[in-house]
Amino acid sequence: MLYYAEPVSRLIEELSKLPGIGPKTAQRLAFFLLRQKRSDAVALARAIVDAHDKTLYCSCCMNLSDSDPCRFCQDERRDRSILCVVEDPRDVVAIEKTRDYHGLYHVLHGSLSPMEGIGPEQLKVKELMARLSSPALQEVILASNPTVEGEATSAYLARLIKPMGLKVTRIAHGLPVGGDLEYADQVTLVRALEGRREL
Repeated sequence: MLYYAEPVSRLIEELSKLPGIGPKTAQRLAFFLLRQKRSDAVALARAIVDAHDKTLYCSCCMNLSDSDPCRFCQDERRDRSILCVVEDPRDVVAIEKTRDYHGLYHVLHGSLSPMEGIGPEQLKVKELMARLSSPALQEVILASNPTVEGEATSAYLARLIKPMGLKVTRIAHGLPVGGDLEYADQVTLVRALEGRREL
């Protein structure tokens, strides 16, 4: 049975396809959008279409961009001896917000997950390997997430990269600032101890 007008039902159905949005939240969002001015709804629709149509993969680092190469790859001030490998474009933003890393990036667009049918062919591994022949490159930082899939991805990439004579490092994992030791899991504590540094 159709409870709402067909366009409203279709809007709710489309919104419920978004990650983390269930039917109730989709319904609330739909009615919120219907209460907005038409110009706001048009601006939102245009932003979605523009993001879809005008965003592309940088041919160098595979990051999402509106230019090719992206602004990171174009920036001559960046340290070309270091390449940070991340799973997702959002990881690039997180690292950039630290204002402490000034090298280049490579985005894999996921991590190895045999259970979900994601192998090296589904990731941007081939493109990564093609970049490693740069004579300026000295170190590859593996910055995949501290999950089972992220660890497997880092281990796999390290086995591929080390024979090329490049330094391969992994980001440290440990306790968050403000965290309590008593609530940390054993793996996190082990990683924090292994990644300790001299003061």
